[in-house]
Amino acid sequence: MRRTIALVAGSVLVVAMLPAQSASAARQGDPGPSAAERAALSAGSQVAPKQLTAAKPAGANPYLALVSDPTKVDYAAWQKFMKAQGQARATQKAAQRRVAASPIIVDEQEPSGPGSNDSPANAQPVPGFGTRNKQNNRARILGSLTPEVVSASAITPNVEDDGAIPLARDTGIQATRNGITTTGTIGDGPHGATTGDFDFYKLTISDVGDAVTVDMATPTGSLDPMVSLYNAAGEEIAFNDDRAPGVLDSLLTFQFTEAGDYYVSVAGFPNFQEDPFDPASGDGAGSTGPYNIDIRVARPDLDFYSVDLRKGDIIGASMVGATKVAIYDPAGREVHGSEQDATYIYPASSPLPGGGNAVTDHVADVNGLHTVAVTSGAGAYDITVEAYRSVLEGNSAVQTLFLDFDGARVNTGIFGGPGVRQLSPLRSFLGRWGLTNADENALITGIVNEVKENVRLDMIASGLNGQFQIRILNSRDHADPFGQANVSRVIVGGTIAESGVPTIGIAQSIDPGNFETEDSALVLLDVLSDPAGDDASLNTYLTPASDRIGFVAQAVGNVTSHEAGHFFGNWHVDQFNDILNLQDQGGNFPLLYGVGPDGIGGTADDPDVDFGEDEFNPGEGFTGIEDTLSRIAEVLE
Repeated sequence: MRRTIALVAGSVLVVAMLPAQSASAARQGDPGPSAAERAALSAGSQVAPKQLTAAKPAGANPYLALVSDPTKVDYAAWQKFMKAQGQARATQKAAQRRVAASPIIVDEQEPSGPGSNDSPANAQPVPGFGTRNKQNNRARILGSLTPEVVSASAITPNVEDDGAIPLARDTGIQATRNGITTTGTIGDGPHGATTGDFDFYKLTISDVGDAVTVDMATPTGSLDPMVSLYNAAGEEIAFNDDRAPGVLDSLLTFQFTEAGDYYVSVAGFPNFQEDPFDPASGDGAGSTGPYNIDIRVARPDLDFYSVDLRKGDIIGASMVGATKVAIYDPAGREVHGSEQDATYIYPASSPLPGGGNAVTDHVADVNGLHTVAVTSGAGAYDITVEAYRSVLEGNSAVQTLFLDFDGARVNTGIFGGPGVRQLSPLRSFLGRWGLTNADENALITGIVNEVKENVRLDMIASGLNGQFQIRILNSRDHADPFGQANVSRVIVGGTIAESGVPTIGIAQSIDPGNFETEDSALVLLDVLSDPAGDDASLNTYLTPASDRIGFVAQAVGNVTSHEAGHFFGNWHVDQFNDILNLQDQGGNFPLLYGVGPDGIGGTADDPDVDFGEDEFNPGEGFTGIEDTLSRIAEVLE
């Protein structure tokens, strides 16, 4: 269940001027995403207009950044850009790779069609693969998906109004596996010019395990289609906007776990329906035009391959062909599924493979048989699978995390910025939170303690890693060690205008496995200290009842931990579900900051936000459950 958290504005503070003119001024008073925008982001769609050029998109990379407003992020453009960059990285790494042992070659043993290796329980073994002595840490898996082929009958186009579940056109898909093809138009319904047009199609599923494929095509016109799948209760259970980076037509696949009635909805980007039972509940006309649609229900073909991993193994898989590759843990849970290549975000030192049309990674937190699975698409595929151990394992090296509060001269080009810039120190922002210079020591102590709890003490308490090898230093109490071996840093200070990076926080990389032990991140403080009313500003949650120092320390410490979590290997998780997680993306800031049910920061009901299990952020193209706690703990030993 999704929830929307009410934002309670506190008393407006008299604040000091920023040390430099701030680009965050345009956000002041912004209450955050609307209900419709939250629903769209939760479904995995973007809200911002799409600019599908080959050039690098404007703004900070949202996979690396804690964005202040996710409704402004062009995920489609970033995915297209990263695909090209991932292929270039793979080509470069292949040229640089030293002579290595040949990979294990695995040919799929399943007869043509669904059958023998279609679940984690009956996965085909990959013998000899692993990171132990006399094992090969590289494998190449060759196979083919051959889903059941069913025929499709042409039916006449829908008659308006078909814009909601009660008005859906019955496709006749029921009892047996079959399909339909038809044409339609978005924009011709009675609400097309106001709240937008939707076309609904009903299908009845009797066999659990069957899968629906909805294939959209727009040979003419300007429609950018989106496809949703609802159950009979009106819950959106699947969504697709673009079938591939740079390809606007939609392709949705979903395997059913329950029999019953289901509803396919077609809409034009960026029109999102708040209530699928109400045809007039869209949030705008969106794109319009004709479309062709093919809906088929058939038995899918899924291929699973088991690999015996050790606790702490870092595994990556890059697939050419088919559509989706995923990793499942020994309990049969999907822990990372992907239909894209985001390896451009890895640091240069990462050995994990990339360059395919779908690339996945995982850090094993238990010993046992994990599975690499191909779960969507048709035809031949070729998967490169590689596993590694932490670079810190087996030696006396300790990872250092340095928190720099003194301001810094930094090359912001590593974050997509304009180059070398001077960032203001933490003390420049105290007055904007109603604090004084006398509060600086207490605030720094609070931030450091929050980061220590999040990035060290919680790991030890979890029992995941009894030999947790990380120390946390800070600029008040220690000489700056950055530049020495195994020292990563987070600079806490500066503004958007000073850095030239339009974000709240940003990391240099996402590094599953912590292969690069000398990384950097920024936590900028202008948005965090803007006047009350902006959902991203800490002042929005401060009132006379607040422990100001305690809340600012908690929130800044959480944001700092979020950025360190990236260069220790974590992707973003879903910020709009009910799970508190330090790796939540921006747009629902009370959760990340730890604002309690009273809507006031720094009071007794504030929760402790930690790393842990959560769903991947739907808008970033990954599926499954990410354990943001174990991904850090397992590689820092």
